[in-house]
Amino acid sequence: MIETNRPAAAPAEDEPDLLRDQFRQLLRYRRLIGAGVGIGLLGGVYLGVSTADTYVATADIVLRAPTDDPFNPSLAPDKAINIGSERQVALSSSIANEAAKKLGVSATDFSALRAGLQVTNPPQTMVLRFTYTAATPAEAAKRANAMTEAYLLKRQEALDVTRDKMVKGYQGQREPVAKQLEDLAKQVSGMPAGPARDAAYASKTDQQSKINTLNGNIAKLQALDMTPGRVTSAAVPPHGADGPGLAMSLALGAAVGLALGLLGAWVRLVFDPAPRSEGDVARALRAPVLGSLPRGKADGGPLLAAGEEDPRLAEEFRSVAFRLAYDARFADRRRLLVVAPRGSSEIAAAVAVNLAASFAETGKDVLLIEADLRTPVLASQLPTDAAGRPRWSQSQGAAGAQGEAEWPDGRQLLVDAGESGTFDLIPGERVRNVPRALTSQRASRLISEADSPNSTVVVLAPPVLSYADALALVDRVDGVLVVCNPGAVRRTDLSRIRELISGAGGTVLGAVLHAPLPGDKKRGLGRKPKGGGPAAEEPRPAPASPAPTRSREPQPIPYEVAAADASQHIPGDGTDTVALRTVRTGRR
Repeated sequence: MIETNRPAAAPAEDEPDLLRDQFRQLLRYRRLIGAGVGIGLLGGVYLGVSTADTYVATADIVLRAPTDDPFNPSLAPDKAINIGSERQVALSSSIANEAAKKLGVSATDFSALRAGLQVTNPPQTMVLRFTYTAATPAEAAKRANAMTEAYLLKRQEALDVTRDKMVKGYQGQREPVAKQLEDLAKQVSGMPAGPARDAAYASKTDQQSKINTLNGNIAKLQALDMTPGRVTSAAVPPHGADGPGLAMSLALGAAVGLALGLLGAWVRLVFDPAPRSEGDVARALRAPVLGSLPRGKADGGPLLAAGEEDPRLAEEFRSVAFRLAYDARFADRRRLLVVAPRGSSEIAAAVAVNLAASFAETGKDVLLIEADLRTPVLASQLPTDAAGRPRWSQSQGAAGAQGEAEWPDGRQLLVDAGESGTFDLIPGERVRNVPRALTSQRASRLISEADSPNSTVVVLAPPVLSYADALALVDRVDGVLVVCNPGAVRRTDLSRIRELISGAGGTVLGAVLHAPLPGDKKRGLGRKPKGGGPAAEEPRPAPASPAPTRSREPQPIPYEVAAADASQHIPGDGTDTVALRTVRTGRR
């Protein structure tokens, strides 16, 4: 038989499928996405309203350095002017003060005057762009032009002050030299011809040369063109308000809000411990998802789905049974262990019963074993009838050494599954020592019924993470089916289940997913109920008493061990290897 299951590890070519799966998971967090879109729309409304009455006017100034020959390209303007420093000067308070005087702005509005100005420098240019934002178009243009005029005026004043200071310095150097030259001229005119007069005359020539140099520098400074710059584009009143407008602001806000919502949903998805898709479950268990029960179809109704008005649930169980039947790992031994991760095993019981009915419908001899010896309820919830004892139990008595029944005690019931046929049920019974009962020879003989031709054994065990009972059966029922609610189990729990089952020698054949139970919707993942018990163990109603028609049934033995029996404990009898927990009465 060809094995139909594939490894759960996704190959490289399945990456687009993984991306689509993650995107579908993001859509589960609709509230986060909706909140992000709402915040973005609010921001868009604020942006549209706040920019609806703001107007922007722009003026451009080209700066130039002082020069005596504007057509001489030997000196680059960017070498003579630091455009970054000039931009900071344009934004300084001195420029704003000059503009405030021209505009008649009071001291209380001075800060608002400076706040509306923005000065930028286009790259690779000597242009300063004055941008002013105001409440009206005329005011924006007026203040932008006032700022440019104030800047040019201040720069002109700074250049003039620099030139005047340099001219004054040269004049200060020229005055003593001119006085010395005047004294030498008087001396030379009264001296007789000779070497002394020649020396005095040479000194006079030197002094005259210095004066000429200083006069040349002064004349050069006075001849400089000190124009600080020119306005290439004066500010004019803008035709419309600044900003994208209300419609564009809403669209922009919605886009940004959607991006924020998707980011929040992605972060929530990354840190969400629960598997939110079939792919997450398959990757955690490294086994396929064999089926997903319809929502609202397995929430406390009858265990058997056959015969109900809505056939979808029964068809889903038939589909799971069909996929198991064509799995070589199950078809070789025909043994199936059905378990839940933790908490309630109500849905696991329904899956075990309906899979048994589906196998019986295909003509197989099906034996359903209720290995949940802590809260057995199948006998009281299924339409059963007493059947003959198994052959192995007729030769051995059903009573123990003290006259008390030990599970399995030979009681075998026939379950009527309607149109699906019938199958046998070995109901569970409360016993003193659960591990000893599960590992007994009689339990092993029951499971070995699957070795017969055309026979199938389905075993129902308690939650694998709540009790170790399922692990005690894995070495004999190596095919395990995990029944879980993806929203109530963690990915780490599923990985731990796979490790425990693999370590015990078993194989996870697959998983069956179901929706939350009505009682589980109000309980968060991992929360503990009142009373300090484990989070997955809820109070469950006590099982109903068996029907009166089965008078031959032995009474269940109380699970609590009496103090007198505790002294009879024999080391190594099985209780030292499997952890036991206190039984809580209640629903499965």
